[in-house]
Amino acid sequence: MATRASKPRTGAKGSAAAPLRSLLYVYLHVIGFACSIVVMTWGLFALFFMALGGFSLDGLMHQLHNLSSRYVVADRERIASFKQIFAVAHILVAGGLIVLRRHRILPMGLSQGSADHG
Repeated sequence: MATRASKPRTGAKGSAAAPLRSLLYVYLHVIGFACSIVVMTWGLFALFFMALGGFSLDGLMHQLHNLSSRYVVADRERIASFKQIFAVAHILVAGGLIVLRRHRILPMGLSQGSADHG
């Protein structure tokens, strides 16, 4: 007696879950991209202070101490100005990194077209 091979069932749940999974995959990839941009931006700020300190740990700590001591004694207007400068610098550096890494924004499997048709 021959037995019939059963096909996997694709009911209403299977067909509705596929787009949701794809959407969640894209969201997870974009969130990972954004987090990596933020971490790279912080790394570039650390590299900047390292360069100011002559690429030595002592120089880096001296520069960070200088910045923090000036921040602690500043008045409200100066602190607000510092925060504004920091936010603008963060946005500019992050924007530059996004431009340099723009090919990694979407997951690799979502590229348009196919290799067969150019």
